[in-house]
Amino acid sequence: MANEQTGEPSEQAMPDWSAYRGVLIVVEQRDGEAKKVSWQLLGEGKKLAAKLDVPLMALVIGDKVSHLAEEAVHYGADRVYLCEAPELRTYRTRPYSRVCLKLIVEEKPEIVLFGATATGRDLAGAIATHLPTGLTADTTQLDVEPAPSRLLLASRPAFSEKMMATILCKQYRPQMATARAGVFQELPKDTARQGEIVRIFAPMHEEEIAAQVLDFLRETGKINLEEAEIIVAGGRGLGGPDAFRPLAELAEALGGVVGASRAAVDAGWIGHEHQVGQTGATVRPKLYFAIGISGAVQHTVGMSNADVVVAINKDEKAPIFQFAHYGIVGDLFKIVPAITEEIRKRRSLFGIPLQQQTESSVAGAVSTDSEIAVRERSKAR
Repeated sequence: MANEQTGEPSEQAMPDWSAYRGVLIVVEQRDGEAKKVSWQLLGEGKKLAAKLDVPLMALVIGDKVSHLAEEAVHYGADRVYLCEAPELRTYRTRPYSRVCLKLIVEEKPEIVLFGATATGRDLAGAIATHLPTGLTADTTQLDVEPAPSRLLLASRPAFSEKMMATILCKQYRPQMATARAGVFQELPKDTARQGEIVRIFAPMHEEEIAAQVLDFLRETGKINLEEAEIIVAGGRGLGGPDAFRPLAELAEALGGVVGASRAAVDAGWIGHEHQVGQTGATVRPKLYFAIGISGAVQHTVGMSNADVVVAINKDEKAPIFQFAHYGIVGDLFKIVPAITEEIRKRRSLFGIPLQQQTESSVAGAVSTDSEIAVRERSKAR
């Protein structure tokens, strides 16, 4: 519709969405264990719900998963909708989407969030198509505007990762988004917390579902960067694929996994499943080694939430040192084997199992070599 005085198009009036209230997190689970991204989204959803002065809700779907409904309360949900049925034991798009659609139509949440996993992307896309409404994929930042607009500000990398785009859904409800794992912080688990658990019923029976799950084949040997507590990552400074071998030895000594920058992956030195960054995995480990990584924004945005960052680089002016708790300037081909050897010695001496490696043991290891310059920094964000 055009403005009668200027002839310029006028923005369409905002529809009345007053019936839609609340933030809903769809909890993803497999074999009765929730994906960490679900609890991370509850933590972020709590902030959004507080700004909008609405309840934080969660939806748990599966078979014999009532314990996850209780966990959702412990992680911040005010109300949890629980749908249990044998036909929901394994994820299938149609029955899961029908549960979500029924709940959304009846309860009318204004915001619905999913993890940006293979399951979350599939489920969110199916729901958005049927409602219909907008869906922002792979968000890394979430916020809301206050009343009267109450718009979800869903931001994600755009234009070859050179800028952030904030996407709005002005004309439809609910506002939906999938969010990357490792971006947001889960709330501390509070087992004393109380909340409402509402049981809902599955709208479909097994005979109405065309697809059947005959078996579930797990891929062995595949790393899971998003849930790793220790990551040893290498970049262009390694100079070639062979240099990832000492990194793998360090990761093994620490009980961690190997990561990589985009430059190393693009060069074909290591597979894409190891990539950390905007076009790879967003991670939140307890300990992150950045070895031969300059610190380009495409990489640091994916690892800046690590609890402890140790950077190793021969260039003392490398931007990665601005993100590091411990900065080591020197030859990585001497430094990495020295750290690995020292960690193995300490494990053997103190009988420390892999999962109990700590920041102090790593800091102690890197400070034992007199040829290495170690600089402890406050974390720059």
